[in-house]
Amino acid sequence: MRKLILLIVAGLAVGALFGHLMMAVPGYWLIRVGDTSVQTSFWFGLVLLFAAFIALHFALRLLSGILRPMGRFRSWNSRSRNRRAMKRTVHGLVALTEGRWKKAEKTLVHAAADSSTPLVNYLSAALAAHYQGHHEKSQEHLHQAQLTTEGADSAIGLMQAQLMIDRQQPEEALAILNRLDKKLPNHPQVLKLLKQVHLSVNDWEGLRRLIPRLAAQKLITQQEREQLEFKAYRELIVFEAKNPTNIERVRGLWADMPDYLRGNTELIVLYTEALLQSNEEPIAERLLNHSLDHHWDARLVKRYGLLNVDAARQLAKAEKWLQERPNDPELLLACGRLSLRTGKWEKALEYFEASQRQRPNGEVCAELARLYASLGEHNKSQLYYRHSVEMLAKSLPSLPQPSDANDSKQNPPHKAVKKSA
Repeated sequence: MRKLILLIVAGLAVGALFGHLMMAVPGYWLIRVGDTSVQTSFWFGLVLLFAAFIALHFALRLLSGILRPMGRFRSWNSRSRNRRAMKRTVHGLVALTEGRWKKAEKTLVHAAADSSTPLVNYLSAALAAHYQGHHEKSQEHLHQAQLTTEGADSAIGLMQAQLMIDRQQPEEALAILNRLDKKLPNHPQVLKLLKQVHLSVNDWEGLRRLIPRLAAQKLITQQEREQLEFKAYRELIVFEAKNPTNIERVRGLWADMPDYLRGNTELIVLYTEALLQSNEEPIAERLLNHSLDHHWDARLVKRYGLLNVDAARQLAKAEKWLQERPNDPELLLACGRLSLRTGKWEKALEYFEASQRQRPNGEVCAELARLYASLGEHNKSQLYYRHSVEMLAKSLPSLPQPSDANDSKQNPPHKAVKKSA
């Protein structure tokens, strides 16, 4: 009851206030359109304006209430279509995983128009078409993916490159990957595919330049890096060494090579052979000297004994090594050959025979046979030649010999006898 009284009192007070204002503030509204004019008091016009605002407000709300069901219907229809498209997309992806390529492609393409992720649909459809061998359709799906989704060039390019690799088209894949690499430097998947393509086309120079980037992104282990670097440098040296005029290129490769690879015996031998083919024996001698001082290997010792730079100096160096390794058969053979180059025949015989005692070898026997023949000791020469042939024969495969054929002649197989009619 008190609240009602308070409201009545407040209403009377507000009414009295407005009444006072209406009396204290006179005025009027004049609206003229052409020859017609309408005039009313200020306060009555204000009431009419407020009433028009209220009417417009309710009219807009009524119109919104009429249009809202149509918008809700469209929104519901769109969500419903999207849900159906997502279900079909899932079914298509399941079919793709199960290897039902034709069904997967058809389902994914039909669902793409209403899907919220058409890129996934078209990329998966391209993969399904590729597995069916429909390469043109695969490219069409990739083109559709590009049209439906902006900013997906990289994903589409990676898919194209992978499909090209699967189709045994590494050159086309390499062109796509090089373009992506410029756009997305150090992208992990791009670098991985580049490594795969470089290996497939034997692009050792490209692989050599790629390896540090792969390692920086931690895409290869240290062991894999060392294996790839060794293979790349080995193949490049072998290829460039085929032409003696490319020796500067070979020397550049050796200079760029990581330090740990310069101690690899196989690479040292390859580099030495390249130097010798280009008549750079002094450089080869320095290389072998340095390598043998830090890394002893029988293959390097043998190659050192075949050099022809300064035989006396080489023999002195070899004999210095011999003080540390007096029973090394390969070093003794090298000393014998260097002794021949210096004309010291007796010393050469001693080194060859010492090598033969440490490790009987057909090559050493051949050297002894040749030297004894030159010295006129033909009996010893023939003895070592025979030993050389016998040692060589031990490494030959087991094959039928004339003695086996004689045995078969003594016991010939029974021949079929033709009966005369």
